[in-house]
Amino acid sequence: MTAAADPSPPALPMHERIRQEIEGRILAGDLRPGERIPSELELMAHYGCARMTVNKALSRLAESGLLDRRKRAGTFVARPRTVSMVLDIPDLAQEVQGRGQAYGFRLLSRSLGDTASDAEAAAELGPVGPILRLSGLHLADGAPLALEERVINLALVPGMAEVDFTTDPPGGWLLRHIPWTEAENRIGADSASRDQARALGVAAGAACLVVARHTWRGADSVTFVRQTFVAGAYELVARFGPTR
Repeated sequence: MTAAADPSPPALPMHERIRQEIEGRILAGDLRPGERIPSELELMAHYGCARMTVNKALSRLAESGLLDRRKRAGTFVARPRTVSMVLDIPDLAQEVQGRGQAYGFRLLSRSLGDTASDAEAAAELGPVGPILRLSGLHLADGAPLALEERVINLALVPGMAEVDFTTDPPGGWLLRHIPWTEAENRIGADSASRDQARALGVAAGAACLVVARHTWRGADSVTFVRQTFVAGAYELVARFGPTR
């Protein structure tokens, strides 16, 4: 009689198991940008494996942009790379407070979906699967500053579906918890639609500053956000010079 096939999946190579577990801790927020991870010796003892195996796992994570390996200092969860960008990714809460105003955020809507049935999200992020859509209003001294419409790839940020963004803006949360490796800013102007005008307290058709931003971790999309600012209430400043 022929023996039944074993339905259990083949065991992962140890370096892949280590890579997946460290990546999972980063994505869950257990390890945050700038935080030092256990040393190679500590990981060798924990997993009972050779140094080469640990090194292979950490090298893969560094190649994907999740870890920053520094000689004689250790290995750290990567911080966002901003030095090569003409415009950094701003934290609106800090910017508003930095100019002496009271910052506020109001969540307007949130919904779960999937790029398989959301053509707009698929165009913004690519066919990533489960997504979270958020719409919110940034306030300065109680007055509308910007309407934010954001879509997040939940495959990379699974814990974000459980976060309460009633008052805490998602952009600031992402900057504090999720490392990214590349970002694209697109800046333009547009006329406020009827819904946008209602949220911003301006006339329909009023000119607005629009900033669209896409961030990636390696080849994978993290989030796409479109922020529509009240004209005259916000400015983008970048100062740069020749490299030396």
